[in-house]
Amino acid sequence: MIRKKKEIVEKLSVPKADRRTLNNVPDPDQIRVTADRRGLSDSPGENRDQDYLDKLRVLGLRYLADFDVLIQARSEAGKTIVKARAVDISATGLLVKLDAGAGNSVKVGDTVRMRFEIPAGTMPEGFESTVKIDAVAVRSETEQQEDREKRMVAFQFAKPLTEYFQKKRWGYSVYMGSSMLFVTVAFIMLMRMESFIYFKYNMFLYLYSLAAAVFLLTRYLFGALYRDVPINPDYTPGVSIIIPCFNEEEWIRRTIISCMNQDYPIDKLEVIVVDDRSTDRSVEEIQKAIDMIHSMAERFGTRERLKMVVLPENRGKREALVKGVEMAKHDLVVFVDSDSFLEPTAIKHLVQPFQDPQMGGVAGRTDVENKFTNSITKLQSVRYYIAFRVIKAAESWFDSVTCLSGPLSCYRKDLVLQHAEAWLNQKFLGQPATFGDDRSMTNFILKTHRTGYQDAAICSTIVPSKMNVFLKQQMRWKRSWLRESLRAATFIWRKEPFMALFFYIGLIVPIAAPIVVLYNLVYVPLVYQIFPGTFLMGLLLMAMLMSLAHLMFRKSKLWVFGFVFCLYYEFVLLWQMPVAWVTFWKSTWGTRETPQDVEARLKKEMRKKNKKRIWLPF
Repeated sequence: MIRKKKEIVEKLSVPKADRRTLNNVPDPDQIRVTADRRGLSDSPGENRDQDYLDKLRVLGLRYLADFDVLIQARSEAGKTIVKARAVDISATGLLVKLDAGAGNSVKVGDTVRMRFEIPAGTMPEGFESTVKIDAVAVRSETEQQEDREKRMVAFQFAKPLTEYFQKKRWGYSVYMGSSMLFVTVAFIMLMRMESFIYFKYNMFLYLYSLAAAVFLLTRYLFGALYRDVPINPDYTPGVSIIIPCFNEEEWIRRTIISCMNQDYPIDKLEVIVVDDRSTDRSVEEIQKAIDMIHSMAERFGTRERLKMVVLPENRGKREALVKGVEMAKHDLVVFVDSDSFLEPTAIKHLVQPFQDPQMGGVAGRTDVENKFTNSITKLQSVRYYIAFRVIKAAESWFDSVTCLSGPLSCYRKDLVLQHAEAWLNQKFLGQPATFGDDRSMTNFILKTHRTGYQDAAICSTIVPSKMNVFLKQQMRWKRSWLRESLRAATFIWRKEPFMALFFYIGLIVPIAAPIVVLYNLVYVPLVYQIFPGTFLMGLLLMAMLMSLAHLMFRKSKLWVFGFVFCLYYEFVLLWQMPVAWVTFWKSTWGTRETPQDVEARLKKEMRKKNKKRIWLPF
């Protein structure tokens, strides 16, 4: 019996379609402005700063829903419990579907008590919870569905869900997360006192322990001190968004729309999609997206601002990016991966640090879009958030972010062109450097300029949901991290001394980690017959730091996966590091058919054929 592999269906929140394709773009005809949304106030003279507008946008977002709702209606006859099914939901209200048999138990104007549970993935992270809230029926209509008459009723919540959760679970999460985080940090510091006491018995081990603890705690400290560069409404430089694409037919359409649908002056934003000779239907999907945008939003100047180019042959991601930069007409270029989706205010926030003429590149924050698909994506969600909100934020304190990540990063165009030839022809130990393009370009920029991070410039990306793909991605990242960290080590000492010191510590600690783990978990128990309780306690505290920081900042139930990630890292991912030591010269991606991957596959097939030929009987 042949078992078919079960296909993984990505679990994503689905925003309800707006009748306007580019609903966040500033309207040149002033027919309807961004703040005008159903259910939102628009009083004259009301404060219109960016934070306020962002809150309005979040309150106005509606998501498709499909979950049970219990409605307790009050009437002269008493209380009536009505069962309904959610159709769509926002932070301010809920649209439900009632059977016609429910009669007029709920009428427009009635105040009811609602109870429902928002399933994970229906709304953004943090909203997955049970809700008991008062609401008012504001609209009702009847429609025919599947040969049955259904009644649709729209309710407006007594208070927005954002306010409701702030006084419920979100408030408790912040209090518990911050309190336990403080206790965890104090406990780590107390445990490190042991390193001073026993330092003379094993200098290497306890020096490593001290360095790792100080490195980790300072990342969280400077991450907590970090603040975004605030928006200057008068600063809107020209921006060209470059989207390199290779075999991304499933997501490229949504990526293009998110890049065009930016709250940014239309005469200062263009989007260039560069297809690297995809072998699937990517080009067809790109053209469909462009045609749809032109037909539905041409008055936004889309024909002049949205372009596609298909490379004559597959040359790799760097070639596609450089081609886009050469076509760009603006002074700032933004690189966006073809499976990443920008928030409407991402570009507005991303460009702000460039008011400093010495700022060469800026990274935005990347969240996981398919976080609720399975356990693999959930643990990546916690890891991504800490990597950006803590690690990159801490580096940005010193204007020395060491990796401007591929999903969303911005550079000065002249700097990219200045380093384009060296970037395209980069080799390491005689092999072409085909991956790690983001770290590589960051090194070129960081050598002469500052690099920063904007936490409010948000995009989300599709991460691997299959274990084998995830492991291949992690191996590729470790190889590029090793290669580019060695490059950065030759010049980072010229930067801020404190940053340079911790860069070198951050380089040594992961490389030495496998040796330290083997010593503590294998050598010490076998040779000295001592249970490694102190070491395991250290791992637990490290996991608690990650999980509690995620709980405090994100207020999400996924915080427990910080523990899962740390365990998975120690027992699985950590052991990729020794392999990376001896194979970091490799140039294959492992997760896509680059020319180097094709060449490696053909060589492997040839070796198998030759092996069979040797063993063939005469």
